[in-house]
Amino acid sequence: MLSRMIDIAMVALGALLAASLHAGNAVWLDDMQSTLLAFNCVLVIMTFPSFGIYKSWRGKPVYDLLWRVTLAWMMVEGAGVLLTFSVHRADLLSRLWLLYWGVAAAALLMLSKAVVHATLKLIRREGFNQKAVAIVGAAPYGEFLIEQMRNRPEAGFSPVYVFDETFPELTLAGVPVSRDLDDLTQLVRGRAIRELWLALPISQERTIHKLVTEFRDDFVNIRFIPDVRSLSFFNHAVVDLLGVPAINLAASPITDLKVLPKRVFDRLFAAGVLLCLAPLLIVLAVAVKMSSPGPVFFKQKRKGIDGYEFEIYKFRSMKVHKETAGHVTQAKKGDKRVTRVGAFLRRTSLDELPQFINVLRGEMSVVGPRPHALEHDDIYKDLVKGYMYRYRIKPGITGWAQVNGFRGETDRIEKMMGRVKLDLYYMQHWTFGLDMKIVAMTLWKGFAGSNAY
Repeated sequence: MLSRMIDIAMVALGALLAASLHAGNAVWLDDMQSTLLAFNCVLVIMTFPSFGIYKSWRGKPVYDLLWRVTLAWMMVEGAGVLLTFSVHRADLLSRLWLLYWGVAAAALLMLSKAVVHATLKLIRREGFNQKAVAIVGAAPYGEFLIEQMRNRPEAGFSPVYVFDETFPELTLAGVPVSRDLDDLTQLVRGRAIRELWLALPISQERTIHKLVTEFRDDFVNIRFIPDVRSLSFFNHAVVDLLGVPAINLAASPITDLKVLPKRVFDRLFAAGVLLCLAPLLIVLAVAVKMSSPGPVFFKQKRKGIDGYEFEIYKFRSMKVHKETAGHVTQAKKGDKRVTRVGAFLRRTSLDELPQFINVLRGEMSVVGPRPHALEHDDIYKDLVKGYMYRYRIKPGITGWAQVNGFRGETDRIEKMMGRVKLDLYYMQHWTFGLDMKIVAMTLWKGFAGSNAY
């Protein structure tokens, strides 16, 4: 209720700020504006819950909440504008006021949500507003969940009890362990336990059913948290698939909704680079053409998102030569195939600039895991765990691995393992802000590298 009241207050305050900006000193609304404000406040109450805004965000990322609030408000304001058209009163509303209101209310809603979220995290970090959790299932997964709760106190979960009929010890990571179901039942029904987490393998269906049946009439949150860490490379939440809950063991960790800013940035940034650097690209193309006989661009098949193949563009840096079928020889230090112009292009990474054409075509992203030659994919997919999962998102021109020193030749399996580890870290922790950080680090450190030859 308090959250709904805050949202309505932010919407109303946004309308007043918009009126003040639009009319100068005036801070009141006319009749039509007041009517639209009242209508939109009702829509907020009706619409926001369907976006999951008022559910518990304990332990969940705030940026997801902010996206939902922004989209929900855009829908509410759009519905309000349609109402004014339907009653033929659109001429009485200022479009500039509507724009001011939309932006101001969205900003205030996001600010209020961020402040409340941060305040609750701070309170929980100090040990308040905690939910007592009982874990069913001991080592090793139960211990892992205990560590996760302790490492993130701001989430507001406190481990107080472990139930496991086969565990021989009396404590697990400092939490008391019981083998008596009656003890657990008394704690739950005495309201000493708010959350019951079943850290059990799926094979223990009978135990799971027994516990759910036992506490079906008790007001305790029962959550089944199966251990799928060995199967999944991504800490992905349960999703709704045809109305049935499903765990993504192998799927893209970046949803279409979250990736929208990335897509917009990719197209705008690529177009800007190609336009601004057009004179340089022409000079480089002429230099490549004069360096040795052959085409200006080197084109090679690479895997894109979900394994779809595309042709990657680079400025040709080597003399034209034939490779053995099914084999690609990486450039090495002092490689005689590399031209003088090509050596400079490789050292400064200017040979990569044509890949902004691939970005503009939607085949690549500015930031993402670097795509490798198909022949290298065939080799490393069986040698490096998680190698092919890199292609669950669009490959990039630069990436987290590259700004951390992993670029150029991968002459040892350890180098490829390090690169893949950083690529998977990027995919697990992706945010649009991380992309901007990588772009900034790439520009700051420069494109040159000691391993590029």
